[in-house]
Amino acid sequence: MNKLVLLLSLLAGSAQAETQQQILAGLVAQVGSVSAARGEQLFRGKFGAGKVDSCTACHTEDARSAGQHVKTHKAIDPLAPVAQKDRFTDAVKVEKWFKRNCQEVIGRACSPQEKADFTAYMISLK
Repeated sequence: MNKLVLLLSLLAGSAQAETQQQILAGLVAQVGSVSAARGEQLFRGKFGAGKVDSCTACHTEDARSAGQHVKTHKAIDPLAPVAQKDRFTDAVKVEKWFKRNCQEVIGRACSPQEKADFTAYMISLK
């Protein structure tokens, strides 16, 4: 039931831009609390289980800077909302990129806690 409510709210919100705080609040509602420090550990962690060993391999050590995909060499806009204002403003896109990138980097789906912590860290960057 909880997942259905979240899915419906995500789909309803996709028609209009949301704020980063609204996206984070939706994630927090699933887990109860977040830790930007854990989110930073996830961002900087080396995994080796996926096709790419870390988030920083493509997004650089500074999420406020542009990156480049290590396999395709495609340019990647900054990940941090402070540098790229539309980041974390569309719940459907946020979920899409978590699904794709968690699988590519960690080799599995990210947990709701990991998504919430990661989002909290990105939003905290100034």
